[in-house]
Amino acid sequence: MAVAPHALAGKLITLFGGGGFLGKHMAQALMAAGARVRIAQRHPSRAHAIKALGNLGQVQLVAVDATRPDLVAKAMIGSDAVINLIGILKGDFETAHVTTARNIANAAATIGARMIQVSAIGADSDSPSAYGRSKAAAEAAVRAALPGAIILRPSIVFGREDQFINRFAGMIRAASVLPLSPVPVVSGDTRFQPVFVGDVADAAVAALADPAAAGRTFELGGPQQISMRDLLDWIGRTSGHEPLLLDMPGFAASALATLTGWLPGAPITRDQLAMLAKDNVVAEGTDGLAALGIPATPLDAVAREWLDIYRPHGRFTKTSPA
Repeated sequence: MAVAPHALAGKLITLFGGGGFLGKHMAQALMAAGARVRIAQRHPSRAHAIKALGNLGQVQLVAVDATRPDLVAKAMIGSDAVINLIGILKGDFETAHVTTARNIANAAATIGARMIQVSAIGADSDSPSAYGRSKAAAEAAVRAALPGAIILRPSIVFGREDQFINRFAGMIRAASVLPLSPVPVVSGDTRFQPVFVGDVADAAVAALADPAAAGRTFELGGPQQISMRDLLDWIGRTSGHEPLLLDMPGFAASALATLTGWLPGAPITRDQLAMLAKDNVVAEGTDGLAALGIPATPLDAVAREWLDIYRPHGRFTKTSPA
């Protein structure tokens, strides 16, 4: 019996900011569905690795400054759909999040393309953080231009190349070199709902393929809610360490963010500290992965594969059978 073609087969999907961690996985999922992918970003050279993941001619790379409406429109020519992945964790949120999202949505509306705006759980006009407020403003700008746009709000996204689990795993390994060296815990009671990068990518494909997803918002979280403290403990034990976790008082965390937050590679900024004031979990009653037919992948099911590199002797560490 012949296999029915996927709804996205042959479609051209433009990914703005698609050369990063999430973009790479999203591009792979789209190409697996038969779509053609165009990666549009300021430095397309950073996305060269994606070309090798597709068939001949399946991947295009385009340089674009998404703050300029004329360049956004040119980058989107011929697109059937567009996904906006542009995001930063520090800097000019208004420009990076709101201006670019508005430009992309306006261009998509002009040519009749579908759109996914990748936002974040915590997007809220009343958020204590500028990041959260800018994500909410970006969603509003997109919906104003394109009411049928789909919004995906993931919690913390994890995967082999992520900058969250890996960052803490490296910190815990470094601390383990010295006996009784503590690992500071900021906002230890704040809960997260880590979501696998492959699930977020599959959710984007499913949403684009489903006409009923138009105009809806999906909050994407994994099957487990976990506090920051418990997450650090799990990372430590899974990577072969027994971290000495030390809760950092609020005033100390605030002082750290104030004194070092402006530095490149700072452990935490004042705005990130403000974000940690609220749980980062899927709101009760909202559509999520299940509504898109995507089973949620547990952190434990995939993270062990790459956390081996943080063990005392790397992948050669002897472990007991599971």
